[in-house]
Parts: sequence; structure tokens; C-alpha cells
Amino acid sequence: MNILILGSGGREHALAWAVKQNPKCDRLIVAPGNAGIAMLAECADIDILDGAVVVSFCEENAIDFVIVGPEAPLAAGVADAARAAGLLTFGPSAAAAKLEASKAFTKEICDACNAPTAAWARFTEAAPARDYIRKQGAPIVVKADGLAAGKGVIVAMTEAEALAAIDDMFGGEFGAAGAEVVIEEFMTGEEASFFFLTDGTNALPIGTAQDHKRAGDGDTGPNTGGMGAYSPAPVLTERIQQQAMDEIVLPTIREMARRGTPYQGVLYAGLMIENGKARLVEYNCRFGDPECQVLMMRLGAQALDLMLACAEGRLAEAQVNWAEDHALTVVMAAKGYPGPYEKGSLINGLDRMPEDSRHMVFHAGTALKDGLVTANGGRVLNFTARGASLEEAHHRAYAMIDLLDWPQGFCRSDIGWRALPQ
Repeated sequence: MNILILGSGGREHALAWAVKQNPKCDRLIVAPGNAGIAMLAECADIDILDGAVVVSFCEENAIDFVIVGPEAPLAAGVADAARAAGLLTFGPSAAAAKLEASKAFTKEICDACNAPTAAWARFTEAAPARDYIRKQGAPIVVKADGLAAGKGVIVAMTEAEALAAIDDMFGGEFGAAGAEVVIEEFMTGEEASFFFLTDGTNALPIGTAQDHKRAGDGDTGPNTGGMGAYSPAPVLTERIQQQAMDEIVLPTIREMARRGTPYQGVLYAGLMIENGKARLVEYNCRFGDPECQVLMMRLGAQALDLMLACAEGRLAEAQVNWAEDHALTVVMAAKGYPGPYEKGSLINGLDRMPEDSRHMVFHAGTALKDGLVTANGGRVLNFTARGASLEEAHHRAYAMIDLLDWPQGFCRSDIGWRALPQ
């Protein structure tokens, strides 16, 4: 079959890598793609936020299956346009993608189905938001309601920090995403991600992972889109996964169906685990980035079969075949990220990297210039490895970084620290 993947990041490179291994895949196109993706698939420079453009491209290229990678085209209704045109599509409708596109909407869903989550309040003006913060005190969490590329969340440890976040958000720091603000109770515990596919009725768990949001070692520095991840996440025990399914995931799926907006695609629950119980932090309506990289490393070719079963409503008969393995990815970012950073620097050493079932460099923000790979984003490369243990995967990923010659980049040295032997 001919398959189109929408997106240009490390997540899409990982999806393309897994899909390409499946014999069902005849032709693979990624739009717009990046320098790494171009090495294993065709890349097409089209506007992936325009449903009509995507549909017309699919018709011209006899596409059989569309996989939507990032959140922005989902929120823009690209999956709706593809389905309306009769294309088999993996990804939720715009109405269902509100689970990520609006923090307040998710909270309303949780309230409706009694899913355990943080206490919250919503504000459209700065003054009452400030009053609420002063009343509640710190620590407290301030979130831009809309999509802010993973960066619209301020975990304020002081009242002053929370008030500054309100000023930033209502002052336009996050554009339209910050026109409405959700303020939440600060939850203590350990955060992890629980991934599952759903066809609107059934849910199939496809793995756990733990992301590292802060830019610096020891979880210090500003929040980022994610500096590394590993899978599985030991904190998400089978018992806690079952509790999350029973109390959070399945009630959400039933509530979305009841509202006439059934959810189809991948959904992941960011969970806060404390005292053996999970509470929902947030939902994301796509594979996480960089969590997707470690999941695909572990799933391999079966990822395509599972996505097809989801899109075709056959999830009840699908199952995941797990190896007893671990995967870990380390993000190399441009110096300055998540603040201002330079583009265009030359990346050397990629030709020295091992690339096999246990080692892969997934490109995130790269471009080709005169045949050479250059940095073209904040998060640039994902060094991803599998091993029989997390220690082995950790060693392999960092050994790859040692082969890289890119002085303009940086990474954390402690990815996986919560689960590694101290």
C-alpha cells in the first residue's frame, strides 16, 4: 500500500522507520519530512494544515493510508477532510483532538466521567486569575489553554512566578493559545506517559514511557518539548496501568463517544503517580515526541499493523507483541534552546553512526544544504538505542553521541536517571 505520513519531526522519522519495515508498505511519502526522513522515504513539500491540499495530494499519488503525526493538522481538521474524501486515516477528528487542543475541555471531560485529575479553574482575564493565585498560593501550575508546542505550561514554585506567567500568557507570549488560561493544583509524585490506541470503542495499550521536560541535568532549567525519553517506565506498574484504564482512559473514551465525537487514533495520558495511584495531568492526541522514538524502536514493523487495525475499527482483535527490552532516546538540541538558537550549522559524524534494530538516529530539526546535513530547529537529533536492560540502552545511545561532531549542539547527560541504578 501507498502511505502518507504528515509531519517533519523526530516523531515522524520514527514512524516512517517503523512503517517502512512492514512488507505492507509499498511506497512511503512524508510531508514535509526532513533530511533524515529523506534517506528512507520520499518527501513532499505541501501545506499539511490545509485539508484540501492533503486530500488532493493523496488522490494524485494514489495514497491508501494517511497517518497524521503532529497536533496542529489534527486541530486544523486535516483528519476530518481525509476521512470525508474516503481515505483511510489514522488520527482523531478536530472535535476529538480538543482533548489536547484545549486544557479546559479535557478538564470538563474528566469532571463528566469522574476521572481523577488536579483541581482546576479557568480564566479569560488576568485580574481574576491573579486573585485566584494569591488565594491558592504556590506551588501552582499555570497553563495556556491552547496548543503551545509543548511549552505553554508553567510549574510555578513561587507566587511571583505564577503571577509572571499570567502576565506573559495574557500579554501574548503564547499567541492565541494563551487567550484562555487554566490554573491547576500542583500535583506531587512521578510523571509518566501511558500510550494506547483507540477506535472509538476499544482501547489497546501500546506502551509506557517517561519524558524529560527540563533542559538541564537533574530536571533543572526551562521546560522544553522534551529532551529525552525511555520505555518502559517502571513507575507505571501493571496494577497502575489497569487503574488508569479503568478510571481514566475508558471513561474518557465512553464520554467522547457519548458526546458524538468518538476518538480514533493514538491517545496518551500524561499521568502523575503517587502512593500507587495515577491522576491525569493531560492528554495528547498524537504520539509524543520524543516518546514515539522509543516506542517505535520497541514496536518495529507491527506499528503499521496496529495503526491499520485502529483506523479500520478492528482494534478488538489486535494485540501487541512485546520483546523484553528497553529503549532510550537522547535529544541533541541547538545551544540556546528552548530560547533563541541559531540555524544552519553543519552537523558532522552522522556517517559514523550504527543504524540497525538496536541503534537509530532520528532526525527532528534538520535540513539538507548542498548534500550536507544542517541544523534547522531547536531539537535537532534523537539518538535512540535498544538494549536488554535500560543501562545497556543508555550506554548505546550515549556511545553514538560520542561519535557526533556538532559543537553547536547540547544534550542532557542523565536521560533515564529515575529508572537507572544510582
